[in-house]
Amino acid sequence: MRVPRFSRKMPIRTFIINRRQAGQPLVVVMQAQLHISQAEALRCVREHGVRLAGNLCTDVDRRVRSGQRLHIKYDPKPAAKKKSRPEQHAESVKLPPAPQGIVVRHIDKHVVVVEKPAGLTTVRHAEEAAEFGRRARRYLPATLADLLPAVLRARGARLTGRIRAVHRLDKETSGLVLFALTFRAHALDRRYLALVRGHARDERIESYLVRDRGDGRRGSGSSGAGQHAVTHVRVVDDLGESTLVECRLETGRTHQVRIHLAEQGTPLCGERIYDRPVHGRPLADTSRAERPMLHAATLAFDHPATGQRMEWEAPLPQDMYRMLQRLRSQRPKSRS
Repeated sequence: MRVPRFSRKMPIRTFIINRRQAGQPLVVVMQAQLHISQAEALRCVREHGVRLAGNLCTDVDRRVRSGQRLHIKYDPKPAAKKKSRPEQHAESVKLPPAPQGIVVRHIDKHVVVVEKPAGLTTVRHAEEAAEFGRRARRYLPATLADLLPAVLRARGARLTGRIRAVHRLDKETSGLVLFALTFRAHALDRRYLALVRGHARDERIESYLVRDRGDGRRGSGSSGAGQHAVTHVRVVDDLGESTLVECRLETGRTHQVRIHLAEQGTPLCGERIYDRPVHGRPLADTSRAERPMLHAATLAFDHPATGQRMEWEAPLPQDMYRMLQRLRSQRPKSRS
């Protein structure tokens, strides 16, 4: 297929990617630079209106690098007016202009892989949904599961059924999430990157998690009762007073990584719940982290239809990357 050249009749905007924008999805940068919606940004890409570093770019999930030159051919088109009842319009504006930070990495007839930003709940818990009536639930903050159908439709996807989360990430945890459109994938492999306080070590952590360890917080029970949980910890970088670790889940329990790391004396930087012993005082945290520094960096599974092994990696979000760089710069120099 012949790729059309930029039309001289259409305005072309040119930008240089700066250090703050480096690592962000192309569509997110376009939205910020042109003050347009995600749907408009996607239309620019699909209509061959974007060149990155001199080359035509058709990958809506491409992440940009500092110093790259971005050319965007943007011709605003007025949206067609649709007749809708007033209550329908009021219903639609209750969701935030969401897709901020939501990146679709893969979609087919069976599964969807998404990068979730920190600060967004994956899916509403059944207990919370049951607590509110059907009408009242409309006023609760939107979850990733609420926003995802609109994001997928903006990319041209045709959804015929309900999207179900195969697993969940905590609200303040960023990274890769798997959703199922038909049936679940098998042999799920999840690996997290975490910045923790203190000196972590390579180890296998096994315990039984209970809902209340004695102070209203989840934790490991002493009698073996509870849900079996296993986490494999590997040190990636010793930062002196902190450590960057990789955690591979053998089981998937609520807050498993956070609990296991904290119980070993190395709670997450920014942890505010599991950062203390039972009825004890919080452990010191000099990291100045504004959220728990946990990121779902790798996701792999056997595709439910083909059986093919599929794998994705998600780069660190900007806040976690900046903290890692700062901690590295502050690391005590080893004596020769």
